[in-house]
Amino acid sequence: MDIVYIQDLGIETVIGVYDWERECRQTVRLSLEMASDIRAAAAQEDLSQTLDYHAIAERLSAFVQASEFQLIETLAEEVAALLMREFGVRWLRLQVSKPGAVPAARDVGVRIERGEKP
Repeated sequence: MDIVYIQDLGIETVIGVYDWERECRQTVRLSLEMASDIRAAAAQEDLSQTLDYHAIAERLSAFVQASEFQLIETLAEEVAALLMREFGVRWLRLQVSKPGAVPAARDVGVRIERGEKP
């Protein structure tokens, strides 16, 4: 199994359960690993034969910027569903973090895996 990944993609969005969080944009950070067989793309130098991480990053940025979820858990589930539905990802590991949410911690968040590893 090969992995296509995007690490630490920062996106501003409205996220949180507190009133003050609903009134401002905060940065969430996404890191993801997606299973993909890259051999055909490598052999033919053909982007259409692999996961296009640039297209995925742009789509995720647009989706997250437009969202207004309360929980990062919900954001994570929706991002995973989008990747599987729109990009045909069969397995992924996704981390969504919210830096600064807990002042004494560098970072907090959730990490999920969805789908079946090939």
